[in-house]
Amino acid sequence: MEKGKVLTLEERIPKLKQQRRQKANRRLIFYVSIFFLLIIGILYLQSPLSHVKNVEVKGNVHVLSDEIVSLSEINDKTSFWNLNTESITHKIKQNKQIKSVTIERKLPNSVGIVVTEMKRVAYAINDGKYYPILEDGNVLKSSESTSFPSDAPILMDWKPGEELQEMASELAKLSPAIVNSISEIHHTPEESDSVHITLFMNDGREVSATITDFAKKMSAYPAIVSQLNPELKGIIHMEVAYYFESYEQLEVEESNEETGKTETESEEVNEEDENNDEGEG
Repeated sequence: MEKGKVLTLEERIPKLKQQRRQKANRRLIFYVSIFFLLIIGILYLQSPLSHVKNVEVKGNVHVLSDEIVSLSEINDKTSFWNLNTESITHKIKQNKQIKSVTIERKLPNSVGIVVTEMKRVAYAINDGKYYPILEDGNVLKSSESTSFPSDAPILMDWKPGEELQEMASELAKLSPAIVNSISEIHHTPEESDSVHITLFMNDGREVSATITDFAKKMSAYPAIVSQLNPELKGIIHMEVAYYFESYEQLEVEESNEETGKTETESEEVNEEDENNDEGEG
């Protein structure tokens, strides 16, 4: 009956007291640990250890990293855990060249700022200085340069307005290869087309087009050029239908207009001369 021995209440009381004491001790240790962790956390948040120690900027090409950090207002007194990313993003985007911003926390106390800049789709020239035009149509006034830019075409005879913004938007849709093939874009409005433009290409050709659907039509430029004689220069028309006029052909037409002859009349004269030659023979 040793295994089936039943303990009396007096025998069980010491064990119950011991178990309660152990539970109380564990509970006390738990609360004390939580208390000290809170104290340590508060001290950490109040100390320089929780402040931002390093800011790394990525994605910028034209805007200086120091300027982006300055706009963000992040410094060595900024709390690493209390960053207002929405406010920081808004501050950095005050620079017109910044299109988007992403803020990243990097343990233990670094912050990453990743920016995307607006494309520089063209340049405006004024008093011998070149001013970048962004993809949203804004013209930068602060980064003027006297050196000829080679990364985007020059816009000539343009005024700020809807046409300029639309032109910038269309250029932003083009591939870099096509954009780099354009030397100058002149705003040449006509009576029937207020948004007519004339392009001068780096290959020596000229393009007559309109701002409307310019990117879609201009994307066909490489295919059109591949079908032309490389030595033949002239105007590629892209207003409605695609067709090519060589400068030689235009000179002939101008010459005929000066002499009062049309191209058809010239052909008819040639045919009459051939008949007269046959009769004399």
